[in-house]
Amino acid sequence: MKAPFLKTSLAALLSVGLTTSALAADATGTWMRANGSAKIKISKCGGNLCGNIVWLKEPRKDTENPDPKLRDRSLIGTKTILGMKSSGNNSWKGKVYNAEDGKTYSGKMELVSANKLKLEGCVLIFCKGDTWTRSK
Repeated sequence: MKAPFLKTSLAALLSVGLTTSALAADATGTWMRANGSAKIKISKCGGNLCGNIVWLKEPRKDTENPDPKLRDRSLIGTKTILGMKSSGNNSWKGKVYNAEDGKTYSGKMELVSANKLKLEGCVLIFCKGDTWTRSK
């Protein structure tokens, strides 16, 4: 009599664990930068992840863009997370556009919890990062 109950309990625990892992690996959604200056919406683009600026505390134009034709566009709507490909559990690698200096860097993201996303841009072996918080 105890064996069926034990099997059912174990199956329930495993399914909860699998559901939690699947949810933890979902980096899609809207994220607030640590300094509160911007919100970026990450969504699927093909089999990868991409992100666009959807809100700025102080709206401005893309003045640092290396392409002079793009310097007059609003940063809202600009793609900043470029084709992040899965690189393991809860982690992705791709490119990051930094509107503050107009440069595109090798980037990596790691979902450290359901509501925290660590993003880094790297040049050679030097990386600079920020931890974002999931926004409602």
